[in-house]
Amino acid sequence: MRIKIGLAEDNLEFCQIIQEYLESNGEMQVVGVAHDGLKALEMVRIVPMDVLLLDMIMPKIDGIGVLERMRNLKTRPKIIIFSAFGHEEMTRKAVELGADYFIVKPFDLEILVQRIKETCGQQSSTPLIKLRFNHDTELEKEISNILQKIKIPPHFKGYTYLRKAILLCIKDPSLINEVTKRLYPAIAEEYNSTRHRVERSMRFAIETAWSRGDVEYLHQIMGYAIDEKKGKPTNVSFIAKVADRIRLESKFKI
Repeated sequence: MRIKIGLAEDNLEFCQIIQEYLESNGEMQVVGVAHDGLKALEMVRIVPMDVLLLDMIMPKIDGIGVLERMRNLKTRPKIIIFSAFGHEEMTRKAVELGADYFIVKPFDLEILVQRIKETCGQQSSTPLIKLRFNHDTELEKEISNILQKIKIPPHFKGYTYLRKAILLCIKDPSLINEVTKRLYPAIAEEYNSTRHRVERSMRFAIETAWSRGDVEYLHQIMGYAIDEKKGKPTNVSFIAKVADRIRLESKFKI
């Protein structure tokens, strides 16, 4: 039986890409599409669905507003939130209002499919990653390989901090939504630094990669995050993208 999906996303082009990809999967069916918050609420009320893919930033009513109004529904679907920002307060609010998963843009569509299956219980889901590697050193090799291909100099402090951040987020994906309160402080403590220095060093390392790196490989890693108009990805987007890529390629289940 196919998973029935509702899609609430105001970017029409991106919405079409998601819909076509999900329906090509064969295990999923997009049963409704809405391009603003009010239409999303109407869709949820009248269209039976298993999962609602909900963008946080939409016209008329934003994602938080939609979640608040859905609290009064007797039955409602599982909810996966999209956001271009890994803002901790927003994430916490969404979870309190019943969101089941929070995914930061940009993301791979294959990863989205995996998250939908996990949310619907078709794959085992646990907050801890069951590593297939025997030691963290194996993971660090994978991460280092990507960072070096991106052309981040290994002697940069930001290189060390990014490698550690990606490793931690592979092992505990919830960290990506609490970078300032949990991730940066954990790295700062380990390397006898401060949260602000960790953040700035990562930023400098990423900017260096974008100025001297292999553009083709950067596109391969970051997808549509690389856009001259949008600028360089945030620390959060970069860490999340690399962590999810390694998870996917290594066939981790979270």
